Amino acid sequence: MAGGGFCRLPNGTVVVALTLTRPSGGMSTGTGPGAPVRVLVHAANRARALTRLRNLGLRAVYLRGNDRPPTPDEVTAVLHHPDGLLWRAAPQAGQELWHPIRALLGPAGHAGPARPAA
Repeated sequence: MAGGGFCRLPNGTVVVALTLTRPSGGMSTGTGPGAPVRVLVHAANRARALTRLRNLGLRAVYLRGNDRPPTPDEVTAVLHHPDGLLWRAAPQAGQELWHPIRALLGPAGHAGPARPAA
């Protein structure tokens, strides 16, 4: 799904904002699997931001162009979150707050299928 961008901060780090399809298996927060979500990532550079998402199981994550960079409000939100990874439904419905990435990925901690207990 298209819609992403980045902005470089004065200290050299970047904030990447991507619109992705919601993976299945996450916690119920009003959007179902396949619905678009806006994901924000704070990292040292664009490559590391995308690697952080890929390490969580969101494998098909690419940033092509800069057509929807993060807004100043989005930058402020991700900078004030300890993990530096946030999401919410896109387009935003009303006054929806930002959620930590754990709420999107579910109890397994990654976007892939849950592993059976050994």
